Amino acid sequence: MPTLDPYRAADDRYATMTYRRTGRSGLDLPALSLGLWHNFGDETPFGTQRDILRRAVDLGITHLDLANNYGPRPGAAEENFGRHLAADLRPYRDELVISTKAGYDMWSGPYQDGGSRKYLLSSLDASLRRMGLEYVDVFYHHRPDPSTPIEETMGALAQAVRSGKALYVGVSNYSPSQTREAHAVLADMGVRLLIHQPSYSMFNRHVENVGEGQGESLLDAVGDLGVGTIVFSPLAQGLLTDRYLGGVAPAGSRIAGASPSLSERALSETYLTRARALNDIAASRGQSLAQLALSWVLRDERITSALVGASSVAQLEDNVAALSAPPLTADELAAIDEYAVDGTGR
Repeated sequence: MPTLDPYRAADDRYATMTYRRTGRSGLDLPALSLGLWHNFGDETPFGTQRDILRRAVDLGITHLDLANNYGPRPGAAEENFGRHLAADLRPYRDELVISTKAGYDMWSGPYQDGGSRKYLLSSLDASLRRMGLEYVDVFYHHRPDPSTPIEETMGALAQAVRSGKALYVGVSNYSPSQTREAHAVLADMGVRLLIHQPSYSMFNRHVENVGEGQGESLLDAVGDLGVGTIVFSPLAQGLLTDRYLGGVAPAGSRIAGASPSLSERALSETYLTRARALNDIAASRGQSLAQLALSWVLRDERITSALVGASSVAQLEDNVAALSAPPLTADELAAIDEYAVDGTGR
């Protein structure tokens, strides 16, 4: 392990961060949380990761979000985070909310994904070993598994709480009806469904949409149930930043790197027209496009927190600056709606 300078968290780290209550629970989360989906695997220098994590804590970001398969190399983000925890963050463990997930491919064989009790509890144990933790604050089922009875999946989450290996549990990528069912099954077991983690941005509005014959929206469901909501990809994986406004993918971007979740097809004329118009609205508020996108998702009180990734300290600081902007006005929201169209960039 590299020799690190001793770290002491900033004394004023809680002075400016905004905290929001997670649904009808007793847990507060920062309005912006740090996701370790990208930039904490084997391809990112350890020193860069250290600088981002230290600055996040100094800015009052108490919530750090991982999953068993984050990398690249599945498990690498948790392993690297464990090294950072041991070197820097162990004295602050009780001030941090650390989450992880299981549901997607992780290892070989028949028990390497899905929603079985075997997979979920084995994955949680492996995550704890990688991070050097006795427990996580939140353990998520990462995606629905229709091939497994929901009673088994929720039973595994409940067992994680009863065993003391997780303080709370959540779900990710569940539909409104699946969320209601998960909530009900857990409640019968005496365990609260704390939080839901869906994708949400100005270009991906499925959580608020009620399509024909689809029933209620996800935001209506979580609001009614008192479940918190933490959204991932609020910047649409970079499409809601100034990175692609020129119509080309710069070196080092996700599109240039052939990301499996983003391709050059996203840089259509439709996308560029909408993104540039939104950028103009942001500029009129003295914000960057990314800051506007964060202000927009956080406008709804049912959103507890937005997960941001960061490849540098400067990028993280730019995102956090969104929290100091004035609330969006009714006129600004109406102007945004013209260009914040679900499905843009797909």
